[in-house]
Amino acid sequence: MKIERDERRFDFHDIGLAIKRAREASGMTQEQLAYIVDRAPRTIMYNENDGQHPSLNTFYQMVTMFDISVDQYFYPSKNKGSECRKRIDAMLNSLDEKELKILEATIQAMMAAKETENA
Repeated sequence: MKIERDERRFDFHDIGLAIKRAREASGMTQEQLAYIVDRAPRTIMYNENDGQHPSLNTFYQMVTMFDISVDQYFYPSKNKGSECRKRIDAMLNSLDEKELKILEATIQAMMAAKETENA
């Protein structure tokens, strides 16, 4: 039986951007995050901007700290949908509870207006 190597490489850019957005939304600096996860600020910058892969432990600390769902990045075929929906999902991760409530009310108003139009 021949075993082949899996040559796939994971592109960390999108998750790095989600971490950056969530960090900025929380008001935290790269230096503060670096201190919390015991890494250099430059390492955080590389993770966020250059798509450099963090260690598994650092990755886990960051995504759980900012409550970022990683399914859409690890299982993209399960999240088949429009590109717009994917971008919106990624942006939702960076919003705080107040902003999410505003967005929810906006969507509800849009749906109510649509129902009124169709009636």
